[in-house]
Amino acid sequence: MGAALPAGELAARTFTITRDDLVAYARASGDHNPIHQDEDVARSVGLPGVIAHGMYTLALAARYVEEQAGGRGEVASIGAKFTKPVVVPAEGVEVSVSGVVKDDGTIAVTVTCDGVSVLGRCQATLRA
Repeated sequence: MGAALPAGELAARTFTITRDDLVAYARASGDHNPIHQDEDVARSVGLPGVIAHGMYTLALAARYVEEQAGGRGEVASIGAKFTKPVVVPAEGVEVSVSGVVKDDGTIAVTVTCDGVSVLGRCQATLRA
C-alpha cells in the first residue's frame, strides 16, 4: 500500500491516447458509440473528429493518482466534469496530467490536451 502524499505539487505525466486504446476501452466498457471510432460519424454530429470516451480520460487521471500514491487500489474516489472532448486523430494525441495535494489530503488533478483543460474540478481522495 502507498503512503499518504505530502501537500504540494506532484510531477506531471503525459499519456498518449491512440485509436486502438479507444477500441480496447469500448470493448471493456461496452460503450461502442461510433463517435469514439468512426471519423465520419463523429463529424456528422458536429464533432471535430473521433473523440476519446470521457470516462477513459477520467481513468487516466485515476491511473496518474494511483502512480503518484504508489500502487493500485489507492484511489478511494475521483470525480470531474467533462469540459472539452479529447480529439484523437489517426496518429494519436497526448494528454498531460498533473496534480496538487491540498492540505486536507485531497488531490486536485489537472488534465489538458493541447494546452486546454479537458476535465473540470477533477479531484481525488486516497484510501486512509
